[in-house]
Amino acid sequence: MVLAMESLNRLLHCWILLISLLFVVNGQFPTTLEGPFKPVTVPVNYSIIGQVTSLPVNDNPPLSPEIEFQPQQISLSLSSDLSSVWVSWITGEYQIGDDIEPLDPQSVASVVQYGVYKSGRNNLATGSSFIYSQQYPNEDPNNYTSGIIHRVLVTGLDPDTMYEYQCGDPSIPAMSEVHYFRTMPSPPKDYPSRVAVVGGLGLTYNTSTTISHMAANHPDLALLVGDLSFADLYCTNGTLCDFQNFSFPQSSLQETYQPRWDHWGRFMQILTATVPTMVIEGDHEIEKQADDLTFTAYNYRFAFPSDESGSTLYYSFNAGGIHFVMLGAYVPYDKSSDQYKWLERDLFNVNRSVTPWLVAAWHPPWYSTYKDHYREAECMRVEMEELLYKHGVDIVFNGHVNAYERSNRVYNYTLDPCGPVHITVGSGGNEMNLTLEHADEPGNCPDPSNTPDRFMGGSCGFNFTSGPAAGNFCWNEQPEYSAYRESSFGYGILEVKNQTHALWMWYRNQDRYSVGTDGIYIVRQPDRCPS
Repeated sequence: MVLAMESLNRLLHCWILLISLLFVVNGQFPTTLEGPFKPVTVPVNYSIIGQVTSLPVNDNPPLSPEIEFQPQQISLSLSSDLSSVWVSWITGEYQIGDDIEPLDPQSVASVVQYGVYKSGRNNLATGSSFIYSQQYPNEDPNNYTSGIIHRVLVTGLDPDTMYEYQCGDPSIPAMSEVHYFRTMPSPPKDYPSRVAVVGGLGLTYNTSTTISHMAANHPDLALLVGDLSFADLYCTNGTLCDFQNFSFPQSSLQETYQPRWDHWGRFMQILTATVPTMVIEGDHEIEKQADDLTFTAYNYRFAFPSDESGSTLYYSFNAGGIHFVMLGAYVPYDKSSDQYKWLERDLFNVNRSVTPWLVAAWHPPWYSTYKDHYREAECMRVEMEELLYKHGVDIVFNGHVNAYERSNRVYNYTLDPCGPVHITVGSGGNEMNLTLEHADEPGNCPDPSNTPDRFMGGSCGFNFTSGPAAGNFCWNEQPEYSAYRESSFGYGILEVKNQTHALWMWYRNQDRYSVGTDGIYIVRQPDRCPS
């Protein structure tokens, strides 16, 4: 059965690649060399707009373990070393309240048994384990303590190789089912064939469609650009809260329903146990505690290649011939900050002959034309855009806005053939429905003074000084730097073909998983543009 499934997966993968090649031959995808393109706004399909419905996880928890200490919420992530992969999972159940006895992390071993596919799982790696707590003020009786979180670094792996593995404690015995993953290829000529990108997932029926479609397209790597479980939208009693300032660090009370993270981790295992998944924080991951701790669940539940950066909130890694830079919008980013200084060093050390492609990702977009969150990250853009441009970043991925948008190549709000393509993919499912209104529509432009950086402080809002929008904070039509925008649930896939060409495709949930809606070849020009 396993062999048959593997053969079927390879056949489907080859079929998808064949379709892509046919598109290339038939010239159905434009390239950025043909741009800039006239802005396109896809009319809203109101048949998909309605009440967002959460999955009924409280009544029927997805993939709840059947035996005590059986591994759950299994996930893979890349390390800073091409030959290593992190394996993470949770054993035991979370506990609610103060009058509890936390699980002992030392009571269950952290073991991964692995080997090359079909050659036996004869190798063994061990790691560490821990728990975390989410504490609330005013003696809230619903304080949360997690199950045991396990983290193992599997080393000595060969590039572009299929492995099989089990994780757990073989002495109980309590081991997971057998899972499979493929390591990243070697740079500089090889690339992960398909990189899935999505943000704003949540745990809704839309999320289910997004993840099932994404898995059917067989990505080798997944990027989640923030707003993951939306646990902070739920009060400590598990009901959906009815307040708007849930994720402000300044809030005196940060209610969040941490079991939502466990439900989300169990559901996401259909992807994360087989596809290395890299995450970056969004505002819904802040989850301020009574003692002013933030990002606790985010920091404990995911493994990061953060040795060089010293932070889980910003880091970088390689995947074949692509260097990814993951930036933090909710940690200091000014030129005197640790993050900025690390970014300078990281970009300076990128060898474009080894990793020709340079991709950056963070949560709030700089070039979104939607009314919600319009120019909200302007301070971050002012501080960091020049540095990214100088080092020749090719593509930027963002979330935050519950819609899809792709820019023309742009720098400092000006069309620039050497600027990156900015892509917002923030509508993976979320819990708050789609964003529909645009800032350039009559009556929708916010006052610049009402767009401060809510998390880092300060305001960088200003009116444009040149171009068609000179003297105004918003355009009165879709800006020329916005190439394509659409309010639909979905995700995207990046396929890097070689050192200069990468195919980007946007997939909507209302279509078949194999049907893309917005496709373009992003073309690097290393002889023309700085790097």
